[in-house]
Amino acid sequence: MLDQQRDYVLRTVEERGVRLIRLWFTDVLGNLKSFAISPAELENALEDGMTFDGSAIDGFSRVQEADVLAMPDANTFEVLPWGDPKSVEARVFCDIHHLDGTPFEGDPRQVLRRNLKAAREKGFTLYVAPDMEFFYFAPPEKGQTPVPLDEGGFFDLTTTDVAGTLRKETIRTLETMSIPVEYSFHEDAPSQHEIDLRHTDALTMADSVMTFRLVVKEVASKQGVHATFMPKPLEGVQGSGMHMHFSLFDGDDNAFYSADDPYSLSPVAKQFMAGLLRHAAEITAVTNQTVNSYKRLVPGFEAPVHISWARNNRSGLIRVPIAKRGNPSATRIEYRSPDPACNPYLAFSVILAAGLKGITEGYELAPEADANLFEMDDKQLAKLGIDTLPQSLSDSLKVMENSTLVREALGEHIFEWFLRNKRSEWRGYKSHVSQFELNRYLKAL
Repeated sequence: MLDQQRDYVLRTVEERGVRLIRLWFTDVLGNLKSFAISPAELENALEDGMTFDGSAIDGFSRVQEADVLAMPDANTFEVLPWGDPKSVEARVFCDIHHLDGTPFEGDPRQVLRRNLKAAREKGFTLYVAPDMEFFYFAPPEKGQTPVPLDEGGFFDLTTTDVAGTLRKETIRTLETMSIPVEYSFHEDAPSQHEIDLRHTDALTMADSVMTFRLVVKEVASKQGVHATFMPKPLEGVQGSGMHMHFSLFDGDDNAFYSADDPYSLSPVAKQFMAGLLRHAAEITAVTNQTVNSYKRLVPGFEAPVHISWARNNRSGLIRVPIAKRGNPSATRIEYRSPDPACNPYLAFSVILAAGLKGITEGYELAPEADANLFEMDDKQLAKLGIDTLPQSLSDSLKVMENSTLVREALGEHIFEWFLRNKRSEWRGYKSHVSQFELNRYLKAL
């Protein structure tokens, strides 16, 4: 099968007249990285990989152990639908290895592969469907408040404006790159949009999320528009999330489904949910990795703050969507705290690790919290035994650094580098004097 895919890639490059093949991978924070090779190098690359300087990538190698190997995954080959038609380009995602062929510990894709292998050893395959939210703005000027392109709200029909056109063109581009779309619509905030991707296996989806973010920006840029996945770019309105719908399959059977349960949830599903709830605070630094992420995780703007679950209640951390009648495969859970600035390889890894821990240890699921938690005070929440997510990047890092689960899920290399990098980000933020402080204190004090 692998040989067939390689042959397909080589044949497509020749038939389509591809001039450059871009080898894609991500750094630890989820920034897309790339270098290009000519078609003449492709066969060798597919067979033996391509060496590059890993010390140039934050979170990868130290200078004294710089060289690493990019091994293209032929299954991810796609011709890029933009650029000069006379100079066709393609892309392929890579796994990063040491020169001896062993997986490189600093590669987020390898981290996800390792955690998916742990799931397979228990008989499970993880499927993911993310709801991708983002904003369109006029090209930003330094120090300027972002300027929305529309004043629309939930499901507003904005077919005549540039944002509606951009969304349609984005969907067409995604479909061209074999990324199926399930829904798209205008979100609640001005110039905020959502495109939901159809569920697939976790590794394919992580690659698709990386491609999605680039496609959204690329399509917008061609029209002189700035697209951003910043979690909270505007005050007073909701921020952008990346709600993740998860299910575990055992072969062709949805391991989350039970016909005998009033919620259609199997013991496996409930244990997975219990694992997520118990370890939610520990994994939040990975699923919400920026200072700005925590401006979104506040009460009153539809983002989850409370570590709880319910069926159709969006104030909790986990929502159990009501599946279509007679469709066991649609049974799933929605984890609502992550935002689209996260590294999807690492986010999927820690979420899966937490869920599998719940299954392995037989965690018991807490009762459903079906009330509007945003309307409850601390005493009411404490009575129900409901905790809150960390409320700052600093708080998240403090919980993460003591987490054996996150350390094992990410591996020592990425775990330690991530903590160092994010502590540095927090120190920079803490020492910054904001416009809010100047407005509030400069004249008054």
